[in-house]
Amino acid sequence: MKDPKKCIIVDDEPAAHYVLTNYIRQNPELELVHQCYNGIEAMNYIRENPVDLMFLDIDMPEITGLELLKILPSQPRTILTTAYSEFALESYDYGVIDYLLKPIYFPRFLKSIERFFSFYAEKKAMVSNLFISIKADGGIVDLDVRKILFAQSYGNYVKIFTSGKTYLASMTTNELEASLPEGQFLRVHKSYIVAVDKIEENERDVLVVNSQKIPVGITYRRELERVLAR
Repeated sequence: MKDPKKCIIVDDEPAAHYVLTNYIRQNPELELVHQCYNGIEAMNYIRENPVDLMFLDIDMPEITGLELLKILPSQPRTILTTAYSEFALESYDYGVIDYLLKPIYFPRFLKSIERFFSFYAEKKAMVSNLFISIKADGGIVDLDVRKILFAQSYGNYVKIFTSGKTYLASMTTNELEASLPEGQFLRVHKSYIVAVDKIEENERDVLVVNSQKIPVGITYRRELERVLAR
């Protein structure tokens, strides 16, 4: 089984945490990595840590769930959880994948999780024709993966360097890695992904791609050597 998707719960109600924690732990494809009780705590955590899925309450003090989605420059995939149905239509303007009404029942939770995983299946399908869609330059860009040289984490964005242009994409490095064809790209550092066939030199601590030196993290060195030895 592949690594489970990292989840966080953002809700000011302890009872909601109890229910969602129980549901998440029954799904081996999900891993609960953090629990937040307000939007500020969630915002700070997301800025510093990879998150694949956020269970987000709408009605919270200080910052509401919808306000949090407006503030975050790059949101994780989000399932909204609330006792109020009147926000459902507005919530979909922020790209959420589902809307769960409290009390949340397990069968309805499972349906939301299926929607979440279908998102990754759709991304794999996009790659089959050698293009991925990224949000950059004020719109959606269909990017030919064969032109990608390497990518660098840039705060809440990713800089994607191609043979002709550099894009500042509104996504996380983890999201980009998940959307790229397996075997053709490799994570060589927590902040860098490289196209394997574009590597020009392999030195002890760095790679050279398009005359640019890319640092190699010690935890990624073994996998890099294995891939280059094929």
